[in-house]
Amino acid sequence: MAATAPHAAASSALAVLFALSASHLLNDAIQALIPAIYPVLKKSYALTFTQIGLITLTFQMVGSVFQPVVGFYTDKHPKPYSLVIGMGITLAGLIVLAFSPTYHAVILAAGMVGLGSAIFHPESSRMARAASGGRHGFAQSLFQVGGNAGTALGPLLAAWIIVPRGQRYILCFTLLPFVGMLVLTRVGNWYSQKLAAMHGKTIHIAPHHFSATRGKIAFYLLILMTLMFSKFFYLASMTNYYTFYVIQKFGVTVTGSQMYLFLFLFAVALGTIIGGPVGDKIGRKQVIWISILGMAPFALALPFANLFWTAVLSMITGFIMASAFPAILVYATELLPGKVGTIAGLFFGFAFGLAGIASAVLGKLADATSIIFVVKCCSFLPLIGLLTGLLPDLKDHGQEAKGK
Repeated sequence: MAATAPHAAASSALAVLFALSASHLLNDAIQALIPAIYPVLKKSYALTFTQIGLITLTFQMVGSVFQPVVGFYTDKHPKPYSLVIGMGITLAGLIVLAFSPTYHAVILAAGMVGLGSAIFHPESSRMARAASGGRHGFAQSLFQVGGNAGTALGPLLAAWIIVPRGQRYILCFTLLPFVGMLVLTRVGNWYSQKLAAMHGKTIHIAPHHFSATRGKIAFYLLILMTLMFSKFFYLASMTNYYTFYVIQKFGVTVTGSQMYLFLFLFAVALGTIIGGPVGDKIGRKQVIWISILGMAPFALALPFANLFWTAVLSMITGFIMASAFPAILVYATELLPGKVGTIAGLFFGFAFGLAGIASAVLGKLADATSIIFVVKCCSFLPLIGLLTGLLPDLKDHGQEAKGK
């Protein structure tokens, strides 16, 4: 009987990880709907690329501003059922988006979706770490792959349901946050019980074998954020404008362009699951090297490829690049142990903000030049990965901790 208790606890924690990953899929599939229906919105409201960029800027910046605040607050005051509230706000945002009479209503709906995601990410990252059983990289990758799978599915579902039928069919997708609310209620019950069990106990934080001054840690965090800049500016160029790129350069239909975007995002989802577990084995820094700088040759070749090789190269770059975020996030939590919510909020928020700013800047650049020029410019971003050489290697410290 004594042996079955830890096994049952491990099984329960793994079930929670899968539930969080599935909820992340639902949340990010909804987010992905917004850029996926840009061709529909552009036609319906006669939008410029700059206005399209402002839609993304709105929901990404709302997420960027609120996620660190939510993470900092929940580090001190965990809220097991806050994820349910976040999904509820997202559901309301979808309803507004489906019936938006004007461009400004679309902006409001985008902000509501951004706020729902801002509430979801920091606390769900904390719950994933709590259910990790010490395999932090694996847990973060499993959690992240749900989000990336949702990001990949969003455009595909939009191509099947919304593009041929119209904006009102966004209502079909209100089922996703509703299901998410049901799942997250169960997860909230688990986390509430876990918090109750921990109440009154002394929380032991493992010794942190990496020591550095606050200034150096701040410098390393700045490098990580710069690497995030290269990743998310490139990702924003593909997520928001890849459909327009293949339409303009190769004459692909709107529905066809969504399929190419799906292939890219599906590759991103597959690559995400690699970064965490591999980082657990070989170290986060090595994974960051490979994931950002390693995609550079393929990204640089993409603007000069035909349609077939454009699809192939986009999938390769997406696959390689995807392992970066779990590795960067876990690396940052190892720099600042005990601040999971703050780090998750900061980095998810920074990612959201970068994606929003990138979308607006790249939209303005596309209006002034062309989508093809934008893709060529962004192909140089992975070279920023050379900054990884300035980061310390935390692998030995992690192994030392394990040995003890």
